[in-house]
Amino acid sequence: MTDPLHQFVIEKIVPIQIGGVDLSFTNSSLWMMITAGTSFVLFSQAMKRKALVPGRLQVLVEMFYHMVADMVRSTIGPEGRKYFPLIFTIFMLVLLGNLLGLIPGSFTFTSHIIVTAALSFLIFFTVIGIAIARHGLHFFSLFAPAGVPWFVYPLLVPIEIVSYLARPITHGLRLFANMMAGHIMLKVFAGFSVGLAGLGAVGFAAGLIPMGINAVLIGFELLIALLQAYVFAILACIYLKDTVEIGH
Repeated sequence: MTDPLHQFVIEKIVPIQIGGVDLSFTNSSLWMMITAGTSFVLFSQAMKRKALVPGRLQVLVEMFYHMVADMVRSTIGPEGRKYFPLIFTIFMLVLLGNLLGLIPGSFTFTSHIIVTAALSFLIFFTVIGIAIARHGLHFFSLFAPAGVPWFVYPLLVPIEIVSYLARPITHGLRLFANMMAGHIMLKVFAGFSVGLAGLGAVGFAAGLIPMGINAVLIGFELLIALLQAYVFAILACIYLKDTVEIGH
């Protein structure tokens, strides 16, 4: 049976070493570029005509647009419109990365913790930067909620700080774990089918069972790909909400 973890191996396509630092162009880099290119082509083609009666592609793009716009508006409020480009970009990057990773022979960069952690820390430091720029030192009042008895603060403040610092870890870990687990399951059941097929007619018939399970899992993974992109984006909205509510 093929190693189910082999699909996550980073492979160098163009080796690059600068000052002892490995900056090689890898299969992960390639599929990030493919994802960005796919997004550009998708939106360019969908919005090229801007028809009053939209075609299927335009309907799909507008559906994503309105879904993210509603997410930002309902989570952050009217002031959240300025964050829409960031949230929409993150949503489409994660969504297309998840979906393209289901193509046989592709590479799912969202199944690597280094990628999901980079995205989550980007959001984390962006939120902190915006909050401090808008509210100054008042930002730190987030860790000392008003209306709490003074003697509770020595216990509450450390808990709030630890909870806040854990955000980027849990944010990136959730996406990584779900995508990695799903792809391992697909590979394992595919391996069962291939292995059983080599055992004659009986083995071939038995191999249809894991093949059928895999077909169901692929449909489930399509749903997970959309759901995880939505969860990743809405958590970014929740964190950005702090930049609006601190001053209220």
